[in-house]
Amino acid sequence: MTPRTRTLVTGATGTLGNELRPRLREAGHDVRAASRSPPTADDDEWVELDLLDGTGLEEALTAIDVVIHAASAPRGDSEAVDVRGTERLLEAAEGADVANVVYVSIVGVDAIPYSYYQHKYRAERAVAASSVPSTIVRATQFHSFVFELLETVTRVPVWALPTRFRIQPIDVGEAADAIVERATLEPRGRVPDVGGPDVRTVRELASTYRDTTGVRRPIVRLPIPGSTAAEFRSGTATCPDRSVGTISWEEWLDGRLESPRVR
Repeated sequence: MTPRTRTLVTGATGTLGNELRPRLREAGHDVRAASRSPPTADDDEWVELDLLDGTGLEEALTAIDVVIHAASAPRGDSEAVDVRGTERLLEAAEGADVANVVYVSIVGVDAIPYSYYQHKYRAERAVAASSVPSTIVRATQFHSFVFELLETVTRVPVWALPTRFRIQPIDVGEAADAIVERATLEPRGRVPDVGGPDVRTVRELASTYRDTTGVRRPIVRLPIPGSTAAEFRSGTATCPDRSVGTISWEEWLDGRLESPRVR
């Protein structure tokens, strides 16, 4: 009987982590889930792990074959978590003889001069330079991320948005499927990017959201200067030749919102 792969998921309570765990179990992994605040009751084995200071790293990595590193801090101290926390994880993984660290990154981090993306790219480089065998998977933004951003402007009478930004949102479950495929004992280095089915502008995404929810708000272009905005307008955050996802923004919205509603 082939032994089951023992896999640690960092950021296991996050949007991606919640999708990774059941898929890993279904694929035959024994899952150990790590979080700064693990739940008290769950099907998985949970450990408390804080990448800010390294608390819990040794326990989390004991007898682990593969690590899926999905922990991140886009709204917090990303340098401390995404860069230095990743470096701590790699050092501990080397001592634990981990066979493959799968690092989850974002399409465009090497070219978009946004501080969070720059920190993700520094983490990528740390992973690639480490003696620990590794795989780096970049994905485009999740549908749920776009939805949450649009939800924040719902009650504003006029939606001022960077309408010319081009992104390629993907269903988080489909992204998780692609990542689980890479969670093997054989590291692959930098693998092809993972993107949603369509490249869309923010205007198109917002218009569909507005029509689906029944909210009637005018959408106006918010001009944003600078190189970061220019890269998003040019489509640097997309990978049109890697349309792995099949669930469109319209289909995802229809599933998220059982019926159009007036707010």
